[in-house]
Amino acid sequence: MIKVLLVDDHTILIDGLKSLIGLEEDIVVIGESLSGVDVLEKINDLTPHVVLMDINMPHKNGIEVVFEIKAVYPGIKVIILTMHNHDEYFLSAIRSGADGYLLKDAPSHQVVDAIRSVSQGESVIHPTMTKKLFDFHQQKQFTPKHEDLTEREKDVLFCLLEGLSNKEIAKKLFISDKTVKIHVSKIFKKLDVKSRSQAVIYTIQNRILPL
Repeated sequence: MIKVLLVDDHTILIDGLKSLIGLEEDIVVIGESLSGVDVLEKINDLTPHVVLMDINMPHKNGIEVVFEIKAVYPGIKVIILTMHNHDEYFLSAIRSGADGYLLKDAPSHQVVDAIRSVSQGESVIHPTMTKKLFDFHQQKQFTPKHEDLTEREKDVLFCLLEGLSNKEIAKKLFISDKTVKIHVSKIFKKLDVKSRSQAVIYTIQNRILPL
């Protein structure tokens, strides 16, 4: 059973999330908080697997709380669920250690799937944020930098940040689907990640791109 702690200063949203999660057989809400002040105390008392949290909260914002959670309880997974689609919020949250970043307009099933994914060690990023991240880099003419990646692997990694599928990457780089799969596999191995979302998050947290 995946135990979830909800943190948001809007009781209506918390009630809605409790109702949504209550429909799932493998996930349970074990607690809630209306501010970021007592989150560490509740984690200590309730031992959740996943914390689902907003950014804007009274007294202490979600990004600060993510940093504190990861410093004291590195094994706890944290998903930011927010209305903010600004680059600075997204980048700050990921750099603070967030395992996922979803917007509040995400479909209900996406929120539930995200809880399952992060509890299994995966990372989740709202598609809008992945696209915005790519646009931001493109405007700044940034290129990936990592001493272990080949130039072609850097090209493929950049396409992953754009959110392209293997077929789209193959078409853009004029290579075969099979070659793309090989490059993606090597990138995952070199970055020690298991998914595209994890590759994006690793890239941000380890500053492979000069953000």
